[in-house]
Amino acid sequence: MGRLQKILIPFLGLVLAFCFYSARENFKPEMLKGKRVIVTGASTGIGEQMAYHLARMGAHVLVTARTEAKLQKVVERCRELGAGSAQLVSGTLSHHTLTPAPLLSGGLDMLILNHVGKSYFSYFDGDVRHIQKLLDINFLSYVAMTVSALPMLKQSGGSIVVVSSMAGKVGFPFTVPYSATKFALDGFFSSLRQEFSIQNVNVSITLCILSFIDTESAVRAAADVLQMSPAPKEECALEIIKGGALRQREVYYKYTLTKIPLLLRDWAAELTPSLFHFRNNSL
Repeated sequence: MGRLQKILIPFLGLVLAFCFYSARENFKPEMLKGKRVIVTGASTGIGEQMAYHLARMGAHVLVTARTEAKLQKVVERCRELGAGSAQLVSGTLSHHTLTPAPLLSGGLDMLILNHVGKSYFSYFDGDVRHIQKLLDINFLSYVAMTVSALPMLKQSGGSIVVVSSMAGKVGFPFTVPYSATKFALDGFFSSLRQEFSIQNVNVSITLCILSFIDTESAVRAAADVLQMSPAPKEECALEIIKGGALRQREVYYKYTLTKIPLLLRDWAAELTPSLFHFRNNSL
């Protein structure tokens, strides 16, 4: 059985990679021209880069995040890059503070949920309140924004893009609160997708499974613990947009660092931690 796994895992990985990269060839930037898109968590990192890609493609972009000054710079840059229009909404996103009102006049074609609350990268410290707060930002606000946006998305036959993580598919050490919120996203949106199919609701849901990305927050939290190089946020942002435009069920980035561990999780769970090299005595 061990020899069979050694043969099957690389083979399936190659097959899945071929299917994945073949699907990407159908993407054309013109797909986003004139589309009305909301990007949350867009003041820095992956969200900021998504806003710039969308602007280059001629989309109408609305960006949200906590810091208005940073968002203003993002909006100015989007306009310079050729966005159909660029707007901002600043403030903390939680299900308590979210206003269930249309965020774009005239409708909505794509909702990209990318914001995330601050957490730690260390052993679980038993702080239940921290998990509750993180669930509010990382999960419940995603649900609330989806509910708010659904009437517009149903009208346009639009898309919901949910930025998640490998930590939402596989349990890793040092990410207990964060992982809990990402698993919740997977459960909610995967189930909601099934209900949309049963009800013939023409709204796609794309769940994005990301590896270690070179955002400032991720590098600051994990660079001293993970013995691996982070993937570029610019490329990651583009892959997320492509997946949403193509209405893919899931996006894996980087592919070998996300999809292959999921195969191992199901077939050889004891090997999964070996793919992510943690530094000894680093915490």
